[in-house]
Amino acid sequence: MRVLCSSTLIGEFFVIGFAGLVAMKDPDLSGGVVWGVCGVAMLLSVLLCGALGRRGGIELGWVLQAALVSSGFVVPMMFILGLCFAGLWWASVHFGRRIDEAKARWAAQAEAGGNTA
Repeated sequence: MRVLCSSTLIGEFFVIGFAGLVAMKDPDLSGGVVWGVCGVAMLLSVLLCGALGRRGGIELGWVLQAALVSSGFVVPMMFILGLCFAGLWWASVHFGRRIDEAKARWAAQAEAGGNTA
């Protein structure tokens, strides 16, 4: 699960950076505010890669997904991209858990087969 979720988070890192570049064109937003918010979100996406195995890591990922979707109020295209990444996050968590369960099952079968031989 960690590999799939980390891949999604790293993809979001780049999307957040590009969204910051688009938001810079808005004359109502200052560069400091845009890069302050984008910088925190980008840092969070990278730090979450390391926190996925800890308690609350997946939940923080969902918070980041909600923030990414809600950033569409500033950069409207982020509604679409945020929903796409939220879907990718769901798939990463869902299928990642299934893959982890299958790997654990295979390891247990291999160990059981190795002990009887």
